[in-house]
Amino acid sequence: MAIKAVLFDMDGVLIEAKEWHYEALNKALDLFGVPISRHDHLTVFDGLPTRKKLEMLSLEKGLPSQLHEFINEMKQQYTMDIVYSQCKPKFVHQFALSSLRAKGYKLAVCSNSVRNSVETMMQKAGLSEYLHFMVSNEDVTKGKPDPEMYLKAIAHFGLSPSECLVVEDNENGIRAAKASGAHLLVVKEVDDTNLHNIQKRIDEIERIEG
Repeated sequence: MAIKAVLFDMDGVLIEAKEWHYEALNKALDLFGVPISRHDHLTVFDGLPTRKKLEMLSLEKGLPSQLHEFINEMKQQYTMDIVYSQCKPKFVHQFALSSLRAKGYKLAVCSNSVRNSVETMMQKAGLSEYLHFMVSNEDVTKGKPDPEMYLKAIAHFGLSPSECLVVEDNENGIRAAKASGAHLLVVKEVDDTNLHNIQKRIDEIERIEG
């Protein structure tokens, strides 16, 4: 069965934003003396929504839950400050998405970030015009590793999971992609998200499924 849609994670796949999220959240958490170590950021919290991270910090470090809303707002503001100064178009991604769209593939981004972050980053990266659909953590009841946002995008396009390829980079996203039933391409860094790698994976899938 032919692949008809490509669904992208955002952070670590289309945008090198992992450090931005880490810096922004820690800047907010520093106000209350509960920063996240770089090791925990990479091994425990990678790819999780901010609200989920705060719930875990309340359980593990006693962060008062009534502070969640304030810290979340501060984190989003700090993130946007970084995005506006550092998020820029990357030719490798513009070329990949414009080429895929021209070939007739449906394209979506599915991110555990809030909608404002997704829309702003895609716009600043020059990718909005190539996307048919965007899903944020505000558009679902459960973020990754739950497959809900991938299933939402697949349903939006009226496709079956086997007709879709998901591009992911972290454990929570990979679990979500696998649980959705879609095909998977795992990238290690944003430059791996290029037309050659995506087309090669699509060709592999179509060759195997014949």
